[in-house]
Amino acid sequence: MGRAILNARDPGATPTRRAATEGPDEEGTVAALTHEGEGIVRGGKTVFVQGALPGERIRFRRTKRHRQHDDARLVEVLEPAPDRVQPRCAHFGVCGGCALQHLAPESQLAAKQLELRDSLERVAHALPDEWLEPLRGPVWNYRRRARLGAKYVTRKGRVVVGFRERLSPYVAALERCEVLAAPADALITPLSEMLTSLSIRERVPQIEVAVADNAVALVLRVMQPPSENDLATLRAFERAHGVRLYLQTGGLDTVRRLESEAGTAAEEPPLVYRLPRFDLELEFAPTDFVQINGVVNEALVSRAVELLAPEPGAAVLDLFCGLGNFTLALARRAGRVVGVEGDRELVARAAVNARRNGLANATFHVADLARLAEQPGGAVAPWLDSAFPYVLLDPPRAGAREMLPTVARLRPKRVLYISCHPGSLARDIGMLVSEHGFRLRAAGVLDMFPHTTHVESIAVLEPSQAPA
Repeated sequence: MGRAILNARDPGATPTRRAATEGPDEEGTVAALTHEGEGIVRGGKTVFVQGALPGERIRFRRTKRHRQHDDARLVEVLEPAPDRVQPRCAHFGVCGGCALQHLAPESQLAAKQLELRDSLERVAHALPDEWLEPLRGPVWNYRRRARLGAKYVTRKGRVVVGFRERLSPYVAALERCEVLAAPADALITPLSEMLTSLSIRERVPQIEVAVADNAVALVLRVMQPPSENDLATLRAFERAHGVRLYLQTGGLDTVRRLESEAGTAAEEPPLVYRLPRFDLELEFAPTDFVQINGVVNEALVSRAVELLAPEPGAAVLDLFCGLGNFTLALARRAGRVVGVEGDRELVARAAVNARRNGLANATFHVADLARLAEQPGGAVAPWLDSAFPYVLLDPPRAGAREMLPTVARLRPKRVLYISCHPGSLARDIGMLVSEHGFRLRAAGVLDMFPHTTHVESIAVLEPSQAPA
């Protein structure tokens, strides 16, 4: 039987010519994946090979040397892994939006579970009493929020639109995107053509995409005011594709709806997404943070409420609450929920969402949660004026280290931690377990970002001994 020979970007393609700075061809077996999705080849100095999968026998060339490892380019896959699949996207390997399309979705999820387990074991020195079943959703057309780059390329004679290239500052020249939610997935080429026709085509570097349940919003970052002809072109694009266009001339406070030909944008309902199980409809602005994968978010909110399990009448503290994604669902079950967030605009939106859904038992406060909640001189923050037997933490990538002593002093009977980075989660769980007397009752992953190396997870902690 002949050897299977694959090229990392295009299976079956002829291997490319060696660059002058590359080393000679070498062969090896891939042992595992790095946190960035690169294949690890051991034996001598460790090599990280983009596009290689565990178990594969490969041919590679070293391209860059570091103290602890070298980077290498995949030349050929001599013996492919059984879970290697054909990437669906024609731009995979160039575009930096995805890193794992060549790995079957179930195996992607297994790799993320393994990374969470490894992080908890190595960093937290604690494993859960129970591993939760992974939360899954669609693996294609799932992404309802994205930031796309735009760049006029003279030699191409057009504006290219897409994510950044992998390991490069350049914008990948996409034609469509397989992970963007419809109809945004098919708008890449029309956007490129429309932007190319503008007089300010060299002054539009970025497009924010927001796919709501009731509309699609595109925010164009413009470094120069559009001309009247440009405005007419933008309005025509809106009508042709049924989207809402916004212009951003500076910071987020400069985002404005594109004016109609009459001079003002027509009265429109706000962008919304729904959580049907809790009879909730949440509005958001096109540049607000919302969970990327709508289907997985619905499942996550349901699981969060089930795991935290507040009794009717109980008080819940939701830290890093955003625009109320978890707060309002918890308010349907608990007696009182307090949401705290550092972004003043999101707090205002959360309050609007509470009123929109008729929830008088959810209140919101602005606070810098990267600092201790207690005020100077030992005063207590106003939102900590009572007991909270249930606490939900949903921090950014850096984690919630600064808030952990405050959480521990509340002596909650249950803490639910939702994380977008297994390293900071493991660090914080290690502190809660070793310094504050908690135990890790349950943990698991959720597939919020299929085909990427992002690991989202959830953990439940309880006091080692029940509070008196």
